[in-house]
Amino acid sequence: MALRIALFAAIAAALAVPTAATAGGWATVGFDPPPEGLGPGEPWQVDLTVLQHGRTPLEGVEPKVTVTLAGDAAAGRTFPARPTGEPGVYRATVVFESAGAWKLAVDDGFSATHRFPGVEVGKVGNGATDAVALANPAAATPPSAGGDGPDLLLAFAAAAVAALAAGLGATALQRRRGGPSAAGG
Repeated sequence: MALRIALFAAIAAALAVPTAATAGGWATVGFDPPPEGLGPGEPWQVDLTVLQHGRTPLEGVEPKVTVTLAGDAAAGRTFPARPTGEPGVYRATVVFESAGAWKLAVDDGFSATHRFPGVEVGKVGNGATDAVALANPAAATPPSAGGDGPDLLLAFAAAAVAALAAGLGATALQRRRGGPSAAGG
C-alpha cells in the first residue's frame, strides 16, 4: 500500500511541476492611437490599459512604449509609463522626433512586448491603421508555443520517468528484503 501511495505522489508531483512553473503568464495591452495631425516633437499622452489574461487590470507593473522610425532602428526611443491611479491603466508621454513612419511596441512590464500597427507622423492624418483603439489581438489568447504555456508532452514524459524510477526502486527494495520479485510473482 505504501508503494502505491509513493508511486501516486511521484506521478502527481511530476505532472504538477511543468504546469505550475508556467501558469498565468500573459497580458494584453490596449490604447488609443495618436491624435490626428500629430507632428514631430509634439507630446502624445497615451493611456495604456494592461489586462492579465485580457480581463483583470494588472497593477504593479512598469510598462514602456517604444517608438522606432521605420528603416532606422537607431532612431528609436523608449518612454516609461506611470500608474494613473486607475487599476491597470498607465500613462506615458511619447514624442516622435521626426516626420515619417513609426513602429509602435509596448513592453507590458509583465510578460511580453506587444507590437502594434505603425503610424505616420507629420502628415495630414496620422495614418494609424485602426481609427478605434489599437490592441494586440495576438495577446488576447494565451500563447500556444514558445515555452510560455504548459508543455503536456514534457509533463507526461516526466511522469513516465517518475513511474519507472518508482517501480525500479520498489523492485530493488523487495529484492533487498528477500521478498518475491515482480517477475517471480
